[in-house]
Amino acid sequence: MNEIKIQEKGAKFAHVTIGSLKNFEGKQFVKDASDATSCEISFGSLPEGASVPFFHSHKENEENYIILSGAGKFQVDDEVFDVAEGSVIRVSTNCDRNLKCTSPEAMTYICIQAKEGSLGAYTMTDAEITERENLL
Repeated sequence: MNEIKIQEKGAKFAHVTIGSLKNFEGKQFVKDASDATSCEISFGSLPEGASVPFFHSHKENEENYIILSGAGKFQVDDEVFDVAEGSVIRVSTNCDRNLKCTSPEAMTYICIQAKEGSLGAYTMTDAEITERENLL
């Protein structure tokens, strides 16, 4: 299983890594290591034929799954559908969900969990272009 490594932390940022996703195995949550206050992000990987060992539901948080590699099946309550690399699946609160890898290669995914209905402004409605010296 990959471990989170803290690369750098500043007053206004945290840089953490789980390492290469190519050989990532298991499940890793990053909220605590990154000091996140608005969402939980986890990385997960399922080998061929494996599924998450339980169904689950959230009371307040929706989840957004982003499939990074592999393919499989996703179930929300009694609906089952195919997912593959590039799929993004949003799952509302108060419904059961699970996923299974059906490809020969492992299915690697990111899950972002945040309070349903909490997003107000976003992208450029929340952003402000600023003037700063580019040090890159």
